[in-house]
Amino acid sequence: MVPAVLTPARAEITITLDRANFQPLPIAITNFGGDVEFGARIAEVITANLRRCGYFLPIDPKAFVEPSPAFDAPPQFSAWQAINAQALVTGRVTREGGGRLKAEFRLWDVFAGQQLTGQQYFTDPNNWRRIAHIISDAIFSRITGLKGFFDTRIVFVDESGPKESRRKRLAIMDQDGANLRYLTRGEDLVVTPRFSPVAQEITFMSQRSGEQPHVQLLNLDTGQREIVGNFPDMTSSPRFSPDGQRIVMSLQQGGNANIYLMDLRSRTTTRVTSTNAIDTSPSFSPDGTRIAFESDRGGAQQIYVMNADGSNVQRISFGEGSYAQPVWSPRGDYIAFTRQKGGTFSIGIMRPDGSGERILTEGFHNEGPTWAPNGQYIMFWRDPGGQGGGKLYMVDVTGRVEVPVPTPSFASDPAWSPLLTEVR
Repeated sequence: MVPAVLTPARAEITITLDRANFQPLPIAITNFGGDVEFGARIAEVITANLRRCGYFLPIDPKAFVEPSPAFDAPPQFSAWQAINAQALVTGRVTREGGGRLKAEFRLWDVFAGQQLTGQQYFTDPNNWRRIAHIISDAIFSRITGLKGFFDTRIVFVDESGPKESRRKRLAIMDQDGANLRYLTRGEDLVVTPRFSPVAQEITFMSQRSGEQPHVQLLNLDTGQREIVGNFPDMTSSPRFSPDGQRIVMSLQQGGNANIYLMDLRSRTTTRVTSTNAIDTSPSFSPDGTRIAFESDRGGAQQIYVMNADGSNVQRISFGEGSYAQPVWSPRGDYIAFTRQKGGTFSIGIMRPDGSGERILTEGFHNEGPTWAPNGQYIMFWRDPGGQGGGKLYMVDVTGRVEVPVPTPSFASDPAWSPLLTEVR
């Protein structure tokens, strides 16, 4: 279920996500003391993160009575109450021996007059942005009760050039658009990149001109690439199992397509579906016991759920239009999808049994939902048509928050990584 009210241990700070009454939480994020340059940068990234997520309302620093309060002493709560700051973040950044950075922060409940949480981190100065994201996650989690999602990365297809001959490259960046780098050079067509849930690997579909498309694995640390299987026909829609040991994908044979599982250690392949239809876009449940997929076996694209061995197939989408691209939430509570009805493409969610369907956003062309690791946000891409191109957007599960995601050029097929602190 989508929580209606998110509260910490004390009831003074409350974020209400009810659509009619939702109000972002006013929060003051001060410049971190100590090293002025890094302190200001870290505070700026934290402020941007909390503003973009839509659940917080950072207060303009011009209203601060104490622009950079002393870190070791309690703040003047009455001064922060006067500007209606319900939460306050203070911090300090110092240089340690060997050049390392020490970053500390405290989160205060202004009206209760107490500290909610605090932590310190040691890192190389080049990692200052990650520290800002980790602190953002700590603040987000303490106030909402949800896991964070700021210390993550996005892999996507970067598109440049004229619409008739777009150059498509795999690119990776932080979830806020920083630290962009390209993973491929644009020689091959690349689509549907997906992160491993446990390792620094992605899988994607690649096609060189005149050749069959193939599913590939790319190690983000070493840059090593390898083709997954040597199938004579087209493979597509690859996605990792929750333990990262298998890949589920669609294999086309003639005019049909069926779903297969490949064990990445033994490279043995198991056929999961066997129909005269097109079964594609498979996605594991977080416990690995079930698979959601799309199929036209009933005459139009719809979403089905089955056991991981292919048994007990059940259709779960019954609304108007065609349904595609199911993606299971990391929390297991929802399946995201795209729906086409007339000329409108929607991003929505439904429970694994098909109940509780809710459309989060609609437009001319919305595609490619991917979940944040906390299961609270979905990223997708939207193409407005014409000579323009796709752009990335983020929407929360209430449909209340929708914001663009910065990319250097046109973009499509986003995939959200797990929290970097949880990846081996």
